[in-house]
Amino acid sequence: MLIGKVVGSVWATKKLDSFEGKKLLIIQPFNEDMKPEDKFIVAVDTVQAGKGDIIFYATSKEAAIPFKNDKMPADAAIVGIIDGFSL
Repeated sequence: MLIGKVVGSVWATKKLDSFEGKKLLIIQPFNEDMKPEDKFIVAVDTVQAGKGDIIFYATSKEAAIPFKNDKMPADAAIVGIIDGFSL
């Protein structure tokens, strides 16, 4: 699992049928020191996350696991909202 922060949303008027009804969010990954990295990725939301939420997400093949369609063409999926943590 990876940790990041939701920083925005993506709207798409045309997309694959498997993405219909799915919310796409822009997340900024955190590094090992819990500092934001200088990159952004788009992830499919599975937990009703919103802008400003600290989340954990899965990438690669694991990103498709939350969906019944195991051929979901997602590279990243938000799978949890973090309420708090300590280092």
